[in-house]
Amino acid sequence: MLDDVLETDLPVLVEKPLCTTIEDARYVADRAERRDALVWVGMEYRYMAPVARLVEEVRKGTAGRLRMLAIREHRFPFLRKVADWNRFARNTGGTFVEKCCHFFDLMRLILASEPVRVYASGAQDVNHLDERVDGQVPDIRDNGFVVVDFESGARALLDLCMFAEGSRNEQEICATGDGGKIECFLPESSVVIGDRRTREVRTETIAVDEAILRTGAHHGSTFVLHQRLRAAILDGGPPEVSARDGLLAVAMGAAAERSIAEGRPIELAELL
Repeated sequence: MLDDVLETDLPVLVEKPLCTTIEDARYVADRAERRDALVWVGMEYRYMAPVARLVEEVRKGTAGRLRMLAIREHRFPFLRKVADWNRFARNTGGTFVEKCCHFFDLMRLILASEPVRVYASGAQDVNHLDERVDGQVPDIRDNGFVVVDFESGARALLDLCMFAEGSRNEQEICATGDGGKIECFLPESSVVIGDRRTREVRTETIAVDEAILRTGAHHGSTFVLHQRLRAAILDGGPPEVSARDGLLAVAMGAAAERSIAEGRPIELAELL
């Protein structure tokens, strides 16, 4: 579909992941760079209000120089999809590509640095083991830890569990630097800011219009993304999430999947 669409001069919004393999994602990113019209990858998590506030505080220097970033998603299993396509890694690139590319995109955004290597441990321990699709048992991973080293010297952790319905929050993000710590929680919609020097800790509730929460999924971020996309189209501005951003998110997820399969750290240079 993208082959045809990219031949036009139409602006394009591509759902995440950009593609399910690095090779395909690189191909699309190269095509996108050669066209005049906008190509935007739908990384909605950037636009969840508490996440946007956390990024704002990081940019202000509230936490000082970031050294650690921890992202936790504890949630429900994969939902049913058409023909159960999301039950097999061969269709999706694996959980850490299809589901977690959002979080790898956030790592690059928050740390403002590029990934160097990925270490991961994960498995399919609970979900879908009693299911059969055309006689086959699903093979999609349902939990894992992924550590990413960045060029800046900072490191990031993704803690994923997809059999954790009994959780207070589905997403928790913690950015820690030499000056303090910033956390955000969803769907609680709060931000906690801690100052290392004064030991002061304050909590803020981040209000989101109820109409937006009803209209846009992912804590209203889908609606906000489309607003920003519309503005870029009308103003002729660049995409806030480029095809190259989409490529790197896929590459980080693919590195995690390979690290789990091969039991070793994966250098991003091996894949790119």
